[in-house]
Amino acid sequence: MAWVLLVVAGLLEVGWAVGLKYTEGFTRPVPSVFTGAAIVASMLLLSYAARTLPIGTAYGVWVGIGAAGAAVLGMVVLGEPVTAARIFFIGLLLVAVVGLKATSGH
Repeated sequence: MAWVLLVVAGLLEVGWAVGLKYTEGFTRPVPSVFTGAAIVASMLLLSYAARTLPIGTAYGVWVGIGAAGAAVLGMVVLGEPVTAARIFFIGLLLVAVVGLKATSGH
């Protein structure tokens, strides 16, 4: 169950990271509320997952999902550059996330 919570927390991190773009410095109320709620929910789920998972693993996976997801959405939704190098390094992030899970002992 901790892994499910952690993956959901990571997906919420993607949401709030991309949501920051739409808050325009927290000057737009609706995107700001949704982004703030996603931040709180993401951290809360991370804390629940860290009860049973090693914190280094939990945090690394959470950040990896968030960083890779935000980078992909940045390219797909926000028109950021899509280059072979960016795709390669996103792939490395995902390999690291899988590696952390595989070696966590849980």
